[in-house]
Amino acid sequence: MKEQKKKKFSAGRLIQWILSFSIGAAAGFISMEYIVFPDDMNSFPDSLYKIAFALVIIIIGTYFQLIVHEAGHLVFGLLSGYKFRSFRIFSLTWIKNNGRIRFKKYSLAGTGGQCLMSPPDMKDGRFPVIAYNLGGVLMNIIASALFLVLYLLLKGFNILSSLMLIISVIGFFTALINGVPMTMGTINNDGHNAFSISRNTNSMKAFWLQLKIHDAQADGMRLKDMPEEWFEYPQPEQLSNSMVAAVAVFCCNRMMDAHDFENANTAMTKLTDSDCALIEIHRQLLVCDKIYCELLNGNNDEAVRLMDKKQTKLMKAMKDFPSVMRTEYAYLLLCKKDIISAQKVKTRFEKRLASYPYSGEAQTEQELMKIVQNISENQRSTT
Repeated sequence: MKEQKKKKFSAGRLIQWILSFSIGAAAGFISMEYIVFPDDMNSFPDSLYKIAFALVIIIIGTYFQLIVHEAGHLVFGLLSGYKFRSFRIFSLTWIKNNGRIRFKKYSLAGTGGQCLMSPPDMKDGRFPVIAYNLGGVLMNIIASALFLVLYLLLKGFNILSSLMLIISVIGFFTALINGVPMTMGTINNDGHNAFSISRNTNSMKAFWLQLKIHDAQADGMRLKDMPEEWFEYPQPEQLSNSMVAAVAVFCCNRMMDAHDFENANTAMTKLTDSDCALIEIHRQLLVCDKIYCELLNGNNDEAVRLMDKKQTKLMKAMKDFPSVMRTEYAYLLLCKKDIISAQKVKTRFEKRLASYPYSGEAQTEQELMKIVQNISENQRSTT
C-alpha cells in the first residue's frame, strides 16, 4: 500500500515537472523565435538579453494566470452560493475578518495562491462543489482563449502579440496542471479535489467541515471553541479518503489547542503510522506536533528520531509557519539546551504573529510557546 501511494505521488510530481518544463520551453521558444529584435543583436550579450526578456515575459504571464486562477475560484464560488473569506497570491492575503477585509501575510508550502470561501448550507447531505473547485481551471481556459484571440488580432505588433500568445500558452498549461487530477508536491490539485468530493458523500461532508472551520478561524475563533460536532473523529475505514483524513488532522489540532497532549500524540501516531490518505503536508505537520509532544514528555531521543532529514526539510520550507516555529523553539530549548538560538526563533515568532491572519491560532501557539518556556525555566531552576 505504501509503495503504491509512493508511485502515485511520484507520477503526479513527474507530470507536474513535465508540464512546468513545457510551459517554460514553449514560452521561451515563442520569445526567441517570434519576437523580432534589431538585426545587429546577434552577439552573445544580445542573446543573453533575449533570454532575459523571455524570462520576464514568462514571469509576467505566470503571475497573471495565477491571479486569474484564484479569481476563478472566487467568481464561480460566488455564483454557487459561497461567500468570500480569503484570497491569497503567494504570501499576500486579503481576509474577511468580522465583516471587514484586512490585508495580512500568509503562505503555505506547495501553493502559489488560494481562495477560501464560506460554503452554502448542505441540503440532503450535498452542496455545490464542482464550479468552486474547478473555477480556477475554467477561468484560465477562458482567459487563455481571449489572449489567443488578441494574439491573432495583434499579429502586426510583434512584441505585444507574442506577449499575448505566451500568456495564452501559460494559461492553458496552468489549466492542465490544476485540472488533471493529481497530487502535486505535498497537496492535491483542484481536479483531484473536485473528482474526490463529488463522488463521495463522506468526502463532501469533510470538505464542507473544512470550509466551516476555516470560516470560524477567519473570525479569530480557536479550534477548541468551535462546535464539537465538527470534530467527530472519522472511522478507520473512512480514512482512505484524503478529505476525510484532513478532518482527522483537525481533530488532532483541536486536542493540541485544548492542551490534551497525551491523546493528541496517540491520535497523531496512529495517523502518521497508518496507510491512510493523508496529504504529505498534513502528515509532516502532524510529525511536527508529535515532536513537540515528545519534548514536553521529556522523550528527547524520540524527538531526535522524528527530526529526520525529511522533517527538517519541511520545517525549513515552512520556517515562518507558527506551529513550525513553536516546535523549533521547543526542540532548541528542551532538547539542544540552546537558549540563544531559541530566543532568536521566539523573536521571529513574535514578529510573524503581528501580521498573521488567524488570531485564534496565534493565541494557541503563544500558549504552547509559553508552556515550553515554563518547562525550560523549571529545569534550569532545579539544576
